[in-house]
Amino acid sequence: MATKEKCLKGSPLAAYARKKAAGLGLDGKGTKLAELVWMIQENEGHSSCFKRQKSCSQMDCCWQLSCGAKMG
Repeated sequence: MATKEKCLKGSPLAAYARKKAAGLGLDGKGTKLAELVWMIQENEGHSSCFKRQKSCSQMDCCWQLSCGAKMG
């Protein structure tokens, strides 16, 4: 994941998530951001952990700025 994408938050992150979902063949129309991120995470073989954990060790996660989990 590129550094620029790691810094996204709010509307730019939502736009990135929709673009990424479309690229994966997922229909995210009308889907809330958290649900869309979960769909993407599961499709990529990851656990759907966005905004569901208090801490996270995935330092290269592109969703971390909006996730709220303590990194480390």
